[in-house]
Amino acid sequence: MSENINENVSVNKERENHREYNKTRKYNSRNRKPGDNNTKKPMGKQKNFRYKQQKTNSRHYEKHSDRQEIAAAGELAAVQQPKAVTKPFSRNNKTQQPRGNARRGRKGTSKLKIIPLGGLEQIGMNITAFEYEDSIVVVDCGLAFPEDDMLGIDLVIPDVTYLKENISKVKGFVITHGHEDHIGALPYILKEVNVPVYSTKLTLGLITNKLKEHNLVRSTKLKEVKHGQVINLGDFSIEFIKTNHSIQDASALAIYSPAGIVVHTGDFKVDYTPVFGDAIDLQRFAEIGKKGVLALMCDSTNAERPGFTMSERTVGKVFDNLFNEHKTARIIIATFASNVDRVQQIINTAYRFGRKVAVEGRSMVNIISVASELGYLRIPENTLIEIDQVKNYPDEKVVLITTGSQGESMAALSRMAANIHKKITIKPNDTIIFSSNPIPGNEKAVSKVINELSMKGAKVIFQDVHVSGHACQEEIKLIYTLVHPKYAIPVHGEYRHLKAQANLAEGLGIEKDHIFILKTGDVLEMDDESAKVTGHVQTGSILVDGLGVGDVGNIVLRDRQHLAEDGIVIAVLTLERYSNQILSGPDIVSRGFVYVREAEDLMEEAREIVQTAMEGCISHHVTDWGKMKTAIRDTLGEFLWKRTKRRPMILPIIMEVE
Repeated sequence: MSENINENVSVNKERENHREYNKTRKYNSRNRKPGDNNTKKPMGKQKNFRYKQQKTNSRHYEKHSDRQEIAAAGELAAVQQPKAVTKPFSRNNKTQQPRGNARRGRKGTSKLKIIPLGGLEQIGMNITAFEYEDSIVVVDCGLAFPEDDMLGIDLVIPDVTYLKENISKVKGFVITHGHEDHIGALPYILKEVNVPVYSTKLTLGLITNKLKEHNLVRSTKLKEVKHGQVINLGDFSIEFIKTNHSIQDASALAIYSPAGIVVHTGDFKVDYTPVFGDAIDLQRFAEIGKKGVLALMCDSTNAERPGFTMSERTVGKVFDNLFNEHKTARIIIATFASNVDRVQQIINTAYRFGRKVAVEGRSMVNIISVASELGYLRIPENTLIEIDQVKNYPDEKVVLITTGSQGESMAALSRMAANIHKKITIKPNDTIIFSSNPIPGNEKAVSKVINELSMKGAKVIFQDVHVSGHACQEEIKLIYTLVHPKYAIPVHGEYRHLKAQANLAEGLGIEKDHIFILKTGDVLEMDDESAKVTGHVQTGSILVDGLGVGDVGNIVLRDRQHLAEDGIVIAVLTLERYSNQILSGPDIVSRGFVYVREAEDLMEEAREIVQTAMEGCISHHVTDWGKMKTAIRDTLGEFLWKRTKRRPMILPIIMEVE
């Protein structure tokens, strides 16, 4: 026993001497003159001691003496380095260290800029730039779906003019998860801002699949990152933190900069019993909170809802009950294609009840293919069948998983409801389950599909078969409590959602002037001393229509709206060259205005009005076609308004012959 004591005393003396040596070495290195070449670099090895990473499995089982040594080293390093740029813990066994200013641990003289380029005051099109001196890191790059008044538009992507103007600074895109409102714009933006993309395995798989359609895989650097891993991009070091959401491999981000740490939650909820993988890493949030967090950017989608969001696993029990109640019916389930956990639970329940599973809908097929290939979806053998094989099985032995939960006109379920689906016809005995809630704005479309399905005799179930993937108030409070941010920046939501989170943050003790509800394009500059909005950058929406990106603007949309509301009237006439005498016409053509055959008198009067206008121009020696068309447009428009109280688009067409 005495030998062990003596041995420990000896070891501790050696360690104490080593610490004193290091203190002396650091003191000498700080006071070394610039021209002294006989001394070694002061910060070369010492920073490794400061940022030494620990293995996950042994972190809680350190010897007491080791903990003392690490604590002593931490106290010494704290004198020289700011708390906000401490090396983050890595949960994989790789030894990684932040580069640049974040690695050196020096206090930055510049301020951190946070610039949301989309995603605020709306659901969708999430993209945020973080800038420090000559480094820009972009978090997410999503799209939005068109509003009702955006006639003919397929997608809406963010205006990234600011990134293009500062392309030399942009170090990469960092993606939190694989939903369209976070990755959907990448194929379009990468064509103009070609920088590496970093994300977790499943997210990267979905991005790769999307880039294949645009032939961008070879020209894009895609980097896989694991939870707990740290990547170094210029002056930034970014740590990926495990969270839960309605898609697997979702991440929060700890963004380390010389100005401080910013925690970006991404889309998240606190799920202690996830269907796949581990629960959210609350411990890591707490560890980062102890370092001192400059700002928290937290998901606001459910900030108005009290309590906690239910676990995804609860939906599985509902499926079990529904399958048991409808043993003799063919079951069709509509859900979000990206909710892989939901699909997994449907497959598990179908397998237990001895049913085959068929998948329909392009996006559903693509995502399930990627997820199963990467190991995020486990399908029992002989369970999955092709859609063509459904007819070979009795109704009670089949489950269909399909797209169309939001009432999209061309989605698989909508085509089934409209009787235009080539392979599936709705039967009176069918049970159709909507495993989702309508996104705001889609309620009418969903209601229409439900009515059409009900008219065909199918039983439609659309309650209690869905849980949200976003945190409610108590979960948001939990994150704030663990992180202890100096500044609060609510993100991801409409203004009312952002305001609701701002109220929560204030209730938790964050000062009102430390809470920032930003607008898209605002430039928020911050450091440990202050934070304020200092400017605004160009932002907006780029409309995608077919293959055209940005070629449809407000003027085109206005014309489409005009045509949709009042139709068009075309006045065609032919003039003789040089004399400008009317050789034929005017002829009046109408589309979407009135039914010509029932309004022949109106059309004849309109023709006379145009002729009178042209004769007036000729008599006044007006030869400019632009002025002629204006005269026709004004006189005909006034006439039609008086007769019909409508303002159709008027298109004069003048031709000239010799």
